[in-house]
Amino acid sequence: MQSVLFGSLFLLMILSHFPFLYGAPSLSQCPDSNLGITGGRYILSKGYNDGSILRYICPEGFYPYTVKKRLCDKGQWDPKPTKKPPVCKKITCPNPDVLENGAVQPVKPFYYVNDTTKYKCNSDYTFRGSATRVCQVNGKWSGGTPICSHNTDHCPDPGTPPGASREGHIFDIDDKVTYTCAKNLKLIGSKVRVCQDSGEWSGKEPECYADFTYDTPEEVAEAFSSSLRTTLTINEESGQAGKKIRLEKGGKLDIYIALDASNSIDEKDFNKAKNVIKKLITKISYYEVFPNYEIIIFATDVKHLIRITDYKRNVAPKDILKLLDDYKYDDTGKTGTNIRKAYEAIRGSISFEKANNRKAFDETQHVIIMFTDGVANMGGNPTPVVEEIKQIVYNGDVETRDKYLDLYAFGVGEDVEKELIDAWVTKRLNEKYFFVLPDMEKVEETLDEMLDESTSMSLCGLYKGYTKDDLYSQSRLRLAYPWLIKITISHDSGTSNCIGSLVTPRFILTAAHCFRFGDSPDRILLVAPNAKDTKLPEVERYIPHDKYNVGQKEAEGISEYYEYDVALIQLKSSVKVSPEIRTICIPCTEETNGALLLSASDGTCEKHREVLLNSNFVKAHFITQKFKNDDNPKKNVQIRQGHQRDECIHQAEKILDIKKETAMKMITNNFLCTGGASQNYKDDATCKGDSGGATFVERNRLVQVGVISWGLKDTCADGGNPLDTRDFHTNLFSPEVRDFLEKYLGDEEIDTPLHFL
Repeated sequence: MQSVLFGSLFLLMILSHFPFLYGAPSLSQCPDSNLGITGGRYILSKGYNDGSILRYICPEGFYPYTVKKRLCDKGQWDPKPTKKPPVCKKITCPNPDVLENGAVQPVKPFYYVNDTTKYKCNSDYTFRGSATRVCQVNGKWSGGTPICSHNTDHCPDPGTPPGASREGHIFDIDDKVTYTCAKNLKLIGSKVRVCQDSGEWSGKEPECYADFTYDTPEEVAEAFSSSLRTTLTINEESGQAGKKIRLEKGGKLDIYIALDASNSIDEKDFNKAKNVIKKLITKISYYEVFPNYEIIIFATDVKHLIRITDYKRNVAPKDILKLLDDYKYDDTGKTGTNIRKAYEAIRGSISFEKANNRKAFDETQHVIIMFTDGVANMGGNPTPVVEEIKQIVYNGDVETRDKYLDLYAFGVGEDVEKELIDAWVTKRLNEKYFFVLPDMEKVEETLDEMLDESTSMSLCGLYKGYTKDDLYSQSRLRLAYPWLIKITISHDSGTSNCIGSLVTPRFILTAAHCFRFGDSPDRILLVAPNAKDTKLPEVERYIPHDKYNVGQKEAEGISEYYEYDVALIQLKSSVKVSPEIRTICIPCTEETNGALLLSASDGTCEKHREVLLNSNFVKAHFITQKFKNDDNPKKNVQIRQGHQRDECIHQAEKILDIKKETAMKMITNNFLCTGGASQNYKDDATCKGDSGGATFVERNRLVQVGVISWGLKDTCADGGNPLDTRDFHTNLFSPEVRDFLEKYLGDEEIDTPLHFL
């Protein structure tokens, strides 16, 4: 009995030292106690499992104080919870009572979200800036810095931003002003500014950021887009407004993108970060430049997704997008954040490019974009390496060479070392290169905001996509299909209703069969349904394809023959392009080459065909006029190619009761065919009134590949099964059609011509 009792006690002693032997919680689980936050809540990326990131969430206008997030590491939270929980504190804006030679009202110890201040100068002083400012939820004041000055110096009074103090009150050439932010605020921008010969101040106007201060996607989109546009476009010396020189591929523009993938970023955020890079590359393509890319993903170590030297061996942006899609969360090895090593990798590549071809290097614009979520916890300070990169590019001539290097940084997350990262970026007057955003989702929103900014208005195929839950909303449809034009033609014998697509600001592409002999331009009514408040210019003329002749083969038993069923409507003046009305892309043009993210050397019509019509079943779309208010007017089809196209011939024999030879004469290779069902995919059928509309595919932007011409039967009218009919679309890759389009759309004598390949 004693031996049994002794054995039991011994076993209990063993189990107490090794609890995992009898089912106690695993060391990979973190405790769930003392994790709350007063006034808020928390979310977990992986529950209480090892590697999970706990983030505190506060209501709008509040921020988590003392602790923003915790990491579950080997069964323990880092930082460890204490008995005193974190709290949600009210967001404040920096003290605005720094106006010299004037007054601010009201004067308060703290300024909270939605508090409003008003500014007034003393007598004999002139006011600049915003007379009224509002404290915003991101901890920043709205508007611009108020300034009261006499305007008698060489440089204007640079003012003092909220939360700061300034040394220096003389503003003549070479005079300096120095800024310091109040305790607990970080200075972003230029600490020291110098009055220059030009009458402008050097550097960037400073701002004072609190730990919780961030930039909104709207202001980042505006600032980043502005500075990026300056980099990616160069005005011609002739001074022609809006005309740009293209930076050719092969050594004029090198872009380095570095992405932090350390342990502090969970898988969801990592995938968002990849999507951010994809959107950034897409955005850059909107400028229709052909840069070389280097993309590195880093944690403790650095992995090159693509090197500049490899990219120059004829890699296209679409190849990078594929590499990003294939790159997995665990491929980096993860752990710490070695930002210095990331910059060292970029420095190595830049040094190699300079040694390999000094002449090309000196003509190259170098752009570095860093995405990091927080603090560099290993490898040392990156700043000296950034300075070395500057010296490699400047080559001892900062004044002349400064414009050849642009250094951007996105600080993403709760623990961004604002002052440290701000030391890595370019400081230029009226431009912003460092952006602080709370998470990768906000960075995505930033790039989305940039999609429709004004500099992109001239680019084809831009659109906003919406889910069925968003429809039906006319305001949203305006952005969804901005190239859509409704056409009404009054003939002597009746009226025709068709659809067209805006392909340049001066031309609309539609079907030739919409017109009758003797139609006059003044009887053609055009409406842009997505921009009903926009009055379109009057029609100058309509131009059918010169080979179109509906009765051409009546002698062969074909009563209606629709070969080359395309026409152009030329307007008397150009449409004013806006987010609500803009052009769709058409293939075999330089403009579409940029839309497809193809390199300059891939700029061929055959390459466009390969990319756009790349399988036996090509998913495509058209817009119908026949839809109910709760439907999406965008319809789905598959273009049948190869042996699948034979089925269209067979269906024509069956429905029209004709021989195969006759069907093949009617359905030439100048037509694309859609309809029926295949691969668990049921095609929509076109209806009467859809004629002339665009048959388009989505490849980054929208590219029109066909014009709706004719169908075997109108199932919309007779109530038949839409799967029974087949529809035919004039193929824009047809050489005769392409020649017709180039003759008119490529005419340099007419506004905004397209550049055909």
